[in-house]
Amino acid sequence: MTSSHSKSSPKKIVLAFSGGLDTSVILRWLQENYPAAEIITFTADLGQGEELEPARKKAAMMGVKQIFIDDLREEFVRDFVFPMFRANALYEGVYLLGTSIARPLIAKRQIEIVRQVGADAVAHGATGKGNDQVRFELGYYALKPDIQVIAPWRVWALNSRTALIDYAEKHQIPIAKDKRGEPPYSTDANLLHISYEGKALEDPWVEPDEDMYTRSVAPEKAPNTPQYVVIGFERGDPVAVDGVALSPAALLTRLNELGGAHGIGRLDLVENRFVGMKSRGVYETPGGTVLSVARRGMESLTLDRGAAHLKDEIMPRYAELIYNGMWFTPEREMLQVLIDQSQARVTGEVRVKLFKGSVRVVGRRSPHSLYNQHYVTFEADQVYNQKDAEGFIKLNALRLRLLEMRNAQKGQNG
Repeated sequence: MTSSHSKSSPKKIVLAFSGGLDTSVILRWLQENYPAAEIITFTADLGQGEELEPARKKAAMMGVKQIFIDDLREEFVRDFVFPMFRANALYEGVYLLGTSIARPLIAKRQIEIVRQVGADAVAHGATGKGNDQVRFELGYYALKPDIQVIAPWRVWALNSRTALIDYAEKHQIPIAKDKRGEPPYSTDANLLHISYEGKALEDPWVEPDEDMYTRSVAPEKAPNTPQYVVIGFERGDPVAVDGVALSPAALLTRLNELGGAHGIGRLDLVENRFVGMKSRGVYETPGGTVLSVARRGMESLTLDRGAAHLKDEIMPRYAELIYNGMWFTPEREMLQVLIDQSQARVTGEVRVKLFKGSVRVVGRRSPHSLYNQHYVTFEADQVYNQKDAEGFIKLNALRLRLLEMRNAQKGQNG
């Protein structure tokens, strides 16, 4: 046992378990280092698009008696993705926060299982270099302040991916291979996105291989005919696609299909991690990209200027809170109340045009529209007196005129 384990030895440990290389090695490592503890695995179905039965089989094969596999797709989209999208949240201007927003839900469910089975510790597979360790553990401590957290990456001697593979082979733990027979990219997938890190991507000058992508066709190979899609909104949330009402998870699944077929939602990003370093990641977020563009189109018609601009001012702060793992904080909840208040009349339909990697708003309508054709028309109207603009301009120009008069006077007195 490593000397870093200073706390009392736990009796039951709930491990967030994907069945991939890292968490499979962690499961065996926990069994070796905490031989008196029962290890319970928890696998969340967040719509990662792969069969979760292999994770169950692998956990059972490795001697786990209590195995939790929970379908959290609807809760994920309804209670985490949609509230975040109401804020139009983008980290550093471009990233739709697909990994970040899944972590608080995983932490929440893990703590629920801790209470259910009477466990006294949790474990996760996030590395000591990344953001996810922060996101998971802030969630754990916010929901159960006395929980013991085991983060193997911060204490063990397995300090590289190669060391992990050697350990897995030594302990006869099956590991996945890519098409070339190599360990695959480090990925994180859910219904909102999939991320890729590692291998050739560690050089930010190297373009990703086309065969890496799994959720979208290359834009240049997308159909030569655009596709129009109508998305219906109620109080800021999408509720229908092309007139068909859908549950949150079903709706995002449908938008993923549509966006992916047209090569939409790829992002190659060098981002600033919370822990201080820069990292390069590649993301595919087809449905989320379509949705974010459509949502802004809906707000453009229904939100007052002051409300819309205030939302844009607080958005970077809100996005940073989510990126940094601060979901269960008073400040995020305060901002959420403000954001949700703004969405009361964000209801209607938006028509978008999908074509070769791009999504554009080409139509919008709402029963709560603030767009008034009687006011904006270039034709003759009875509601707006253009002469009113003269006084409006002169009042706004007054301070500028006074400034220049003073400056000119100072110049003369030189």
